[in-house]
Amino acid sequence: MKLSEGIPKHGFRKWYERELLQSHAHLALLFLCAVGLLASFGVYNRSGSMAERAMDVAAILLFAAVGLWSLRRYLYLLMHAEQVANQAVCSACKAYGRIMLAEGHANQGESLIVRCQKCAHEWTIVDA
Repeated sequence: MKLSEGIPKHGFRKWYERELLQSHAHLALLFLCAVGLLASFGVYNRSGSMAERAMDVAAILLFAAVGLWSLRRYLYLLMHAEQVANQAVCSACKAYGRIMLAEGHANQGESLIVRCQKCAHEWTIVDA
């Protein structure tokens, strides 16, 4: 979920929590793919028929592809959440995560104008 959609809907802290949960779900998928990949290597039999070997190779390729995709997605979501969280500290009062979108915020490409809920200080968060 985009930051510009997540803050008004759930608040920053819930958005951050959801991003971390989603990234760790991809990590769990990666673990399952690693188990499936090891099992596929274990059942591969060179003396089997050509169809059996083709199915084993297809399973190995499928588990490897899904595993690589889930690893990339895990790292992207984790780094994105951390990059935004590092910018969620108000420079005026040092409050963390107590932000909301500024009134009439201009979504300037990859940056959002946010306001501190504690002291109403405004700053820009880059959401790359």
